Amino acid sequence: MNVVDLFCGCGGLSLGFEQAGFNVLLGIDHDKAALETFKANHRGSHTIHGDIQNISTSRVRKEIGDKPVDVIVGGPPCQGLSLSGPRKYDDPRNKLFLSFVRFVEDLKPKYIVLENVPGIISLFKGKVKDQIIQSFTELGYTVDYKVLNSANYAIPQVRKRAIFIGTLKDEKPSFPQEIYQNEKDFISCEEAISDLHPLDDEIMPFAVEYASNPSSDYQQLMRIGAPEQLHNHLITKHQDKVKNTIALVPEGGNYKDLPKHFVSSRKFNVAWTRYHSKKPASTIDTGHRHHFHYKHNRVPTVRENARLQSFPDSFIFLGNKTEQYRQVGNAVPPLLGKAIAEILKDE
Repeated sequence: MNVVDLFCGCGGLSLGFEQAGFNVLLGIDHDKAALETFKANHRGSHTIHGDIQNISTSRVRKEIGDKPVDVIVGGPPCQGLSLSGPRKYDDPRNKLFLSFVRFVEDLKPKYIVLENVPGIISLFKGKVKDQIIQSFTELGYTVDYKVLNSANYAIPQVRKRAIFIGTLKDEKPSFPQEIYQNEKDFISCEEAISDLHPLDDEIMPFAVEYASNPSSDYQQLMRIGAPEQLHNHLITKHQDKVKNTIALVPEGGNYKDLPKHFVSSRKFNVAWTRYHSKKPASTIDTGHRHHFHYKHNRVPTVRENARLQSFPDSFIFLGNKTEQYRQVGNAVPPLLGKAIAEILKDE
């Protein structure tokens, strides 16, 4: 089946659909660096760079030719919906969501997949969630939603996402079955990245080779099709004061474990968080430098974050390092996308 990815970013969701055997026709995004990464890793796909509000479906059809669109996926911002309604254009926060609706209305795919933060379900007492469902129900879709946690789907990261699936069939769509239900079975940070060089500011600031052979099934999976040289494994240099502070945080700890005079430096839930080697990572951020390696006194590299997001080593991120971190952090984990895609394939 053919897929169009709106708000595609670097293409994590698209990669998952490709891994499930789908054909990604097109990705659309306003982030130029992310789209360059998308283009480099989805070589058979077209791309359109720009504000989705200004992109017509006729332009999309021109890009993809006469191919039918079976699935539209994407993660539009939806926070403005309850304030002005899904069909009103006076709230600028609605316009990106309404563009998603417009593409669905014009291209009429068999399925839609909309992803967002879990809070969207309860925002404004559920009005946003209701308006999302209503918007697609009016177009003839049967819609259901569920909050999925990446760690349940063999991804070494606790990352929850609200997933809305719509189908033109009368019955409600299915959602993928969890692979791991018990936390003790979750894939850990150590299982995910221990074969990558630890790196050091002065001795080894970057690595293009692996530190060891794969020591877990997950590492083997991530290395399938990998190029001869490892990419995106470059250290972020920290001041000595920062490194010394990180060193005080135990595995799985955060700012609450620091001496009192350090606590006020960054006082919020994820501040000074060190991952735990025997547990999955917390939600990967976009490069804010709040999360640290479970063993080494530094933030994870782009490649380590990519591994924790389930991007294989064959997936190479372009742009400067700041842009690369943002691309990884904003992405839907490919293996979560694959799990969703396989459900649609079996419908």
